[in-house]
Amino acid sequence: MTNTAYVTTPIYYPSGKPHLGSAYTSIACDVWARFQRLAGKDTYFLTGTDEHGLKIQRKAEELGKTPQEYVDEMSAPFRELSDVLNLSNDDFIRTTESRHKEAAQELWRRLEANGYIYKSTYSGWYCVSDEAYYEEDELVEGKAPSGHPVEWMEEESYFFKLSAFEEKLLKLYADQPSFVQPDSRRNEVISFVKSGLQDISISRTTFNWGVPVPGDDKHVMYVWIDALTNYISALGWPNGEKMKYWPGVNVVGKDILRFHAVYWPAMLMGADIDIPQKIFAHGWWTSEGKKMSKSFGNVVDPIALMDEFGRDQVRYFLFKEVPFGNDGDFSKERFINRINSELANDLGNVFQRVLSMVHKNCGAQVPTLQELTDEDSAFLTKCRELPKKVIPLMDSFAFNKSLDEIWVVIGEANRYMDAQKPWEIKKENPEKMAHVLRVLMESFCYFSVLVQPFMPESSAKLQSQIGWSDKKLSDLTNDLNLKDGNALPKPEGVFPRIEKEEAAA
Repeated sequence: MTNTAYVTTPIYYPSGKPHLGSAYTSIACDVWARFQRLAGKDTYFLTGTDEHGLKIQRKAEELGKTPQEYVDEMSAPFRELSDVLNLSNDDFIRTTESRHKEAAQELWRRLEANGYIYKSTYSGWYCVSDEAYYEEDELVEGKAPSGHPVEWMEEESYFFKLSAFEEKLLKLYADQPSFVQPDSRRNEVISFVKSGLQDISISRTTFNWGVPVPGDDKHVMYVWIDALTNYISALGWPNGEKMKYWPGVNVVGKDILRFHAVYWPAMLMGADIDIPQKIFAHGWWTSEGKKMSKSFGNVVDPIALMDEFGRDQVRYFLFKEVPFGNDGDFSKERFINRINSELANDLGNVFQRVLSMVHKNCGAQVPTLQELTDEDSAFLTKCRELPKKVIPLMDSFAFNKSLDEIWVVIGEANRYMDAQKPWEIKKENPEKMAHVLRVLMESFCYFSVLVQPFMPESSAKLQSQIGWSDKKLSDLTNDLNLKDGNALPKPEGVFPRIEKEEAAA
């Protein structure tokens, strides 16, 4: 079994500022990648920008710039997201880079050599905003399903024989049920393929801002065959050493699932390239029960939210609030309540209470453990079993269930402390008090490591307070994780409460 892991965001279209949707996808991939690294896997995480197409060319012309000048400016905020959101991506691919163009042209050559590309004439409805073609019966009141306008296109075009892959794709979905996730999206994809696949237009002649078709410079590649190739062009395909990470997991929004779960594997099959391990499509976020819209004044700016409340707090909320794959609704009141009750009270408070007592009553050193009672053993067993429960959930992108499991045991830690009452026994039995505090500190090893993918900055602070840093799952043993007598820093609060009055102001 391979010890590598590879995850990708979709490459973002740099025609506007990053929003909650792009931040959500990026953080989800970051959470998954960080966990794979915690588990000891050689992990690669890719994001980037999709910089070709008619929409880009028209916007650049409108602004009096060349398309390259325009995308150079517009891709910068997406690259800066890595710092703003605290992403751990290993690469940032731009489709205007030569390494990408060369790979896209090689994919084209292989598809052509295998007989899956032919030239004909295209006529049909095209949506510039979506960079997508639509059949007549897909239009809604004369517009694309997205609500954007469409225009009639007629031109010479190369086509990809998508129709040749109908049975192969259905067999793929049947043989690998987890290939498209979640299951509700998988069912949508199967239904679409069963309805019959048409060959798709994959080149354009009415504009020139794209990757030239090999051997026919009059045509540029249709943006989707160009864009999708980024997942392997960034690895140096066909001969790059980073291809050891392929196949990987492609995480996308549900609006672009068809391109990734139908077109992409079909193109890879046609070029004799391994298909991805998985396509995971997540849902959309609304705000206060409504679709985000400037006219409603309810657009959630993830960067402003992080500036106000903290990066880790926002990261935690996004993946605790709803199952990844479902639609979610952002409510500032729910956000504040969850941060206060789960981070400040449940996790932050138990750390602060225990470590303050250790600092004050145990010489600011790791206390000594006495013989374990049945209550001690039962509690520590739950801690030791936690990684085994979390690993399969994280692997399958069940982020909220992973956090639920962690918070169940955090709740056990609070109940254990309340039952043992170390503050009451410190005078008559200081050794017992120290022992109880040490048992709780052992549990902190598990909590501080397992929350790291979601809250990397807070995890580092929590670990430092027990004398740790940069620990992995392999550092969590079934024996004792801490050493008697190790000096500890003065504890400080990690999760300040959010006062609702201040937040409202």
